[in-house]
Parts: sequence; C-alpha cells; structure tokens
Amino acid sequence: MPDKHELVLTRLVLDVLKPHKPGMVEFAQALTGLRGVTKVEVSIIEVDADTETVKLTVEGNNINFEQIANTVKQLGAAVHSVDQVTYSHPTKQQT
Repeated sequence: MPDKHELVLTRLVLDVLKPHKPGMVEFAQALTGLRGVTKVEVSIIEVDADTETVKLTVEGNNINFEQIANTVKQLGAAVHSVDQVTYSHPTKQQT
C-alpha cells in the first residue's frame, strides 16, 4: 500500500445540510476559493422551510478535507456524510 503522503485527494462528494443563505452561488464561490480546489458543484437534493440538503462535489489538486469541512461549517452548514472520495498519485502540477 502506498504511503498516504504519496497520494492526493482529487475528488470529494459530500451530503450537506445548509441554510437558504448563503445561496448556492455564494456557497460554491467560497469553496472554489480554497487552495487546491479547481471545481465545485452544488446540487439541491431537498428543500425544507429553513434548510436545503445539497450534494457538494469538490474537485481539485490536493484538496484539504479539513479545510473544506471547516469552511462548510463557517458558512452555517453541516456535513452529513462523505459519499465519495477519490485519491490519486500526484502529478507534477499537484506537488
């Protein structure tokens, strides 16, 4: 098994419960601004009176899971589950 330091997180799919504010655009922009993140997709799964359940897909070069989770929390949301994780060997651009 490769040493964990030889692998980088390149894709993460999360089930997130968020308030209506910030909106999806602002939510995605805040996450896209994080180091290592190149793409963010937010899809609404369910809408309730005060909250939205969204599928959050984050792609990038050496994504920091803790930074993603902390930013989600700072935006008033909560990670309900980690639904998919992709690790790969780093390319020269990812190091």
